[in-house]
Amino acid sequence: MLEIPPRLRWSCRRGMLELDVLLGGFLEGAYLNLSAHDQEVFVKLLDCNDQELFEWFTKKAESSNPEFVLMIETILEYAKNKH
Repeated sequence: MLEIPPRLRWSCRRGMLELDVLLGGFLEGAYLNLSAHDQEVFVKLLDCNDQELFEWFTKKAESSNPEFVLMIETILEYAKNKH
């Protein structure tokens, strides 16, 4: 059975509660169902700084990386449908 690496859980803990909820919730509920490629994109997304992530998730800006744009949409859609 696949398990979420502890370092990923730690990486989802951010300086903003909103990001903690979005990223942590997605990690726990959807990450293991992603393709290997999408899992890699998610991990790379976690390398971005909190301010960038916050602006992207609140639609105040858009990443220049199209894979990040798609992943952000996936995470937002997951959060919307979960609640």
